[in-house]
Amino acid sequence: MDSKELLKELCLDHAPSGREYMLYSIIKEAFKGFGDIYIDKMNNIVIHKKGQGQGSIMLSAHADEIFLIVTEICNNGILRFKGVGVDPKALISQEVVIHGKEEITGIIQGDLNDSGSKSIQGGNLFIDTGYPREFLEDKIKLGDFVTLKGEFMELLNNNVSCKTTDDRAGIVALYECAKELKEHKHDLDIYFVCSCQEEVGHRGAKMISYSIMPDIGIAIDTTFDSGIMGDKNRENILGNGPIICVGPNLHPKLNQRLMKVGREYKITYGVEVEPGNTGTDAWDIQITGSGIPALLISIPTKYLHTRVEVINTEDIKNTGRLIASFIKSIKSNELEEILCF
Repeated sequence: MDSKELLKELCLDHAPSGREYMLYSIIKEAFKGFGDIYIDKMNNIVIHKKGQGQGSIMLSAHADEIFLIVTEICNNGILRFKGVGVDPKALISQEVVIHGKEEITGIIQGDLNDSGSKSIQGGNLFIDTGYPREFLEDKIKLGDFVTLKGEFMELLNNNVSCKTTDDRAGIVALYECAKELKEHKHDLDIYFVCSCQEEVGHRGAKMISYSIMPDIGIAIDTTFDSGIMGDKNRENILGNGPIICVGPNLHPKLNQRLMKVGREYKITYGVEVEPGNTGTDAWDIQITGSGIPALLISIPTKYLHTRVEVINTEDIKNTGRLIASFIKSIKSNELEEILCF
């Protein structure tokens, strides 16, 4: 399957935290030729490709997406909600899908706050469905999930826009890595993990790390670009390749090896610094059990956590290539030397 088509299929589907099974069929179909596939009790999806030697590496990209949850069914087709990971400013006038007994589309609108100003706050937003209350009470219950509705748009210079490229792009990077390694006789066992519940606390990564206890763990996620509406303190540019994170959450010698591989294979990359919790699966991988040496490789993205995230497809492919080349470079007999400080 072409990686852009896989990205489109994954992004247009819906899988809020705790409902990752909604992506099962797509992921299983894409990865069926790369290894043994299983699903654990937390809804992590794992593809295990055996190596020729000793040791293991786990690659984790989260499958869940930001979401809303229904808290009240009101008159005149109105639903109240709470949001998870969504900036209220990005919600006004947006189409959403309510996942009840059947999928219902709604539009998010907002009340004026008490002072009469037009500032947008999470507490004064609601979903307008246009249906009578009796109909909604039959189809929807409190606690039902709501996700953003998006379109997949191809832009100039290999850029695309859609909802949930965070972190369906990471899953496509796993796919690119798996394709490159399909016929390669690598030493390490590889666990490709589409992790669950990252958006609500990286829970899936923590549980699967306990289960697998790999020698090396790599989180693949998205990160803020440095452009307008991004983080101007970073140098993350779409089209310039993956971003390697440096900080105490990440293993310094593994980062040095990763950067060396990038230079050798002429895969351009950027570097970002995170002095604390990276806010990704890497944090929980690192502090699992007695500790797992961890890395974080991110794909720069514009307008994160909106329905119009913009990402570069070549950055996704090069993220997969960089990780595959990194895995090829590691031999079982050098693991101890690489992982010691």
